[in-house]
Amino acid sequence: MDYLDELKEFVINNFMFGQKDSLENDTDFFNKGIIDSTGTLELVSFIEETYNISVLDNELIKENFSSLTKVNEYLKKKLSVKTQII
Repeated sequence: MDYLDELKEFVINNFMFGQKDSLENDTDFFNKGIIDSTGTLELVSFIEETYNISVLDNELIKENFSSLTKVNEYLKKKLSVKTQII
């Protein structure tokens, strides 16, 4: 499953004030100033509520949350593990 559309909509609406033209799937949130540390916590909260998962402290790293592509990959891994446990 792909979560890019939902993630992109959230980022555009909450951090980019609807300006979607400059957001590609691989755009680095931090380098482009789209999301800061507080924004990361907002994104994590959205992910936890939307997908009913818990993001662990050791998972709060740039490799998981710096672009739509990276968040999407993180979600796929996290949710596949959750599905295997259930």
